[in-house]
Amino acid sequence: MKYALWAILALLLLGGFSAMSSYNGLVSLEEGVDAEWSNVETQYQRRFDLIPNLVATVQGAADFERETLTAVTEARASAFNAMKAVGNGTGSIADFQRSNMVLGGAMNGMLGYSERYPELKANRNFSDLQAQLEGTENRISVARKKFNDTVKGYNGKVRRFPGALWAGMFGFEQREYFESVEGSEAAPTVDFGS
Repeated sequence: MKYALWAILALLLLGGFSAMSSYNGLVSLEEGVDAEWSNVETQYQRRFDLIPNLVATVQGAADFERETLTAVTEARASAFNAMKAVGNGTGSIADFQRSNMVLGGAMNGMLGYSERYPELKANRNFSDLQAQLEGTENRISVARKKFNDTVKGYNGKVRRFPGALWAGMFGFEQREYFESVEGSEAAPTVDFGS
């Protein structure tokens, strides 16, 4: 009887240590996912911050349809709000990506005007902002890949035994990856209005 009591106590301790270890591991991995999402947000924020400067530069150097600038401004606001919704848990990455596809199309339309307006193409501010935007797009790509790698590790822990047992008990759920959204396989069309 004494050995049975010790065996039960040992099993309870082992189970408790397993639960504690799994819980702490899941918390660390979840924090990693949140940190990588913050890095993604930082790069998108950089993009969002560049856009008003680019719009102002284009507006000052070229006289063209105001609808294009309005479309870029509205798409930027929509993408920014979608990013914040993902960050606070009320939105999805797919919705965020769709809003960024709209923004990308609007930006391509605006950037396409540099071919029609040589003074805009020659404007140093425009060229600098365009180069910064290209660099930001590369940074976004790297940040998204790192985010997906971190999500992969976290989701693996949540799905594998015994992590799956503890994850379900403690309320840890799989996280969403950045994936291509429908329509992203086709490059946006740039209409030069000829």
